[in-house]
Amino acid sequence: MQEFKRVLVTGGAGFLGSHLCERLIERGCEVLCVDNFFTGTKDNIKRLLRNPYFELLRHDITFPLYVEVDEIYNLACPASPVHYQFDPVQTTKTSVHGAINMLGLAKRVKAKIFQASTSEVYGDPQVHPQKEDYWGNVNPTGYRACYDEGKRCAETLFFDYYRQHGLRVKVGRIFNTYGPRMHPNDGRVVSNFIIQALNNEPITIYGDGSQTRSFCYVDDLIELMMAVMDTEDAFTGPVNMGNPNEISIRKLAETIVELTNSRSPVEYLPLPEDDPKQRKPDISLARSKVKWEPHTSLRDGLRQTIGCFADLLGTGQPYHLVEPRLRQQEASLPPRSRARG
Repeated sequence: MQEFKRVLVTGGAGFLGSHLCERLIERGCEVLCVDNFFTGTKDNIKRLLRNPYFELLRHDITFPLYVEVDEIYNLACPASPVHYQFDPVQTTKTSVHGAINMLGLAKRVKAKIFQASTSEVYGDPQVHPQKEDYWGNVNPTGYRACYDEGKRCAETLFFDYYRQHGLRVKVGRIFNTYGPRMHPNDGRVVSNFIIQALNNEPITIYGDGSQTRSFCYVDDLIELMMAVMDTEDAFTGPVNMGNPNEISIRKLAETIVELTNSRSPVEYLPLPEDDPKQRKPDISLARSKVKWEPHTSLRDGLRQTIGCFADLLGTGQPYHLVEPRLRQQEASLPPRSRARG
């Protein structure tokens, strides 16, 4: 019988967080979802609100939180340039102060804690594919640094708490993930292309489209995240979390146009500053440690995601999910910092 646990999920109303909350409830956990709703939305968790084992708390983790829990998943942080560049200082605070507060909470209640780190800690990588022992190639003063360096500092804090206080920590480096409940205006390549294709608008490719990415479907990612959390205390990570199947941005655009039966032409724009030319995880550690493999093909995952966006477009909701100030901010960002693969 599964042991009953009280689990805190920060950023629980976001894209990944909402899927994680659902899986934890299905497992039989009691879930406390914490979110300040900067990018998360109640629509993502509305099916859980009547569940007696689910609780929602509006809170910003840059401020301390005093609750009693057994496990913590720290997912809170805007994850796309449109959002994290809107207030870069706050983005860094969320990664750093937020990590300090959640680590302090975990220390006080003796909870196991998972940090949702990112492949962005590798920067524009000079090795391919990226393994966990690669230290990265990051610009500390660029437009993306608030997110990249904030996450790198959070990892430092996690491992210092592990070494200094014996805290039970897990660190996962999440690569490009997609699926239902992605923010439709988050500026990321999958959501951008799908919205443009469904509206028969030009598909905007930054650079010549030869840059590559690896895309993991959300269900596969959540499965790995929970499996890593369940490993023995001696295993801390970091663990790469993503799908190693690589595809060019141009090919991704062609696939989405095909699956949506779109009439969208392709428009090429300047490549954003510090945008990685290639991104592919080496998942040998995940394979060996928890016997994990991604199961969802890109085409199947895209079909599910396209269906979700098509439903939203049919109700006119996507353009209400982003605050007007964020859409204005996207337009005002320097041209070389807007898009992300």
